[in-house]
Amino acid sequence: MATAATSRRLPASERLRRSLGNGRVSAILILLPPALILFTLFVILPLGESGYYSFFNWNGYGAPSDFVGLENYERIAGHSIFHKAVGNTVKIVAVSLLIQMPLALALALLIFRKTPTNAVFRLIFFVPYILAEVAAGLIWSFVFDGNYGITASVAQSLGMDSLFILADRDWAFVAVMTVIVWKYFGFHMMIYIAALQSVPEDLIESGRIEGAKRLQIVRYVQIPHIKPAIIVSAFFAIIGALQVFDVIIPLTNGGPSNQTHTIVTYLYTFGLTRLNIGFGSAVGVILFVAAITVAVFYQRFFMKGDKA
Repeated sequence: MATAATSRRLPASERLRRSLGNGRVSAILILLPPALILFTLFVILPLGESGYYSFFNWNGYGAPSDFVGLENYERIAGHSIFHKAVGNTVKIVAVSLLIQMPLALALALLIFRKTPTNAVFRLIFFVPYILAEVAAGLIWSFVFDGNYGITASVAQSLGMDSLFILADRDWAFVAVMTVIVWKYFGFHMMIYIAALQSVPEDLIESGRIEGAKRLQIVRYVQIPHIKPAIIVSAFFAIIGALQVFDVIIPLTNGGPSNQTHTIVTYLYTFGLTRLNIGFGSAVGVILFVAAITVAVFYQRFFMKGDKA
């Protein structure tokens, strides 16, 4: 404490000399500029250009010249399919938090201990996350196929008519959410497993000696110790839900009747594929603002206790 107080009283030139001496400033001068250049080229400039293009009616060819002001944003606000896409994105967030994460935590509690059998189960549950999103979507599109897929085979074996789940307005998005849970729960499970393995074993043994049941140990010992991991996992789940795209395109491509669009697939369908780049840029700006708002809010209210 006295050393820190003494260093604060030193002149600025002396503090700079000491920083140069221990290499901190040199490291900053060497490592910071490349990172800033890359961040500017691949994040700041594209965001700025998207914001600029969103004020034009532009098809992506040549320089934008048809200035329309806020017309693109007005069209988005009045588009019922965009409202559906926002609602679907919120549903994915809810399913991720209320179904995917509890499932991942339950499995993590069952197989977190380091044994050969548990290692096999971890691999099995983690494989869906390793698969590319497009590959996972194509696999499940075959599963749900009403003519040749597994769903058709099961329906025929039960003497039922063929089920075309992905063509059903009521069930298509349920199928999409099922695939999303299957695809990503393994990622959250591994986060929880890593956190559970860091819980001191003597605390668990103490709870057992005191007569605590299995569920009591989970509730009062293990879960409180892995709370930071749960908070980070929830953040990944929310941000990931806002970005869902690759799974939906091979499954439904936003159909049937635009019932399974998320914000990102809506941007792709009504912006890029229709060469309405100005409109798509406006959707991208809205998505960026939503993601930043969620990140700032989450950091402010849920992660403030982890700064230490």
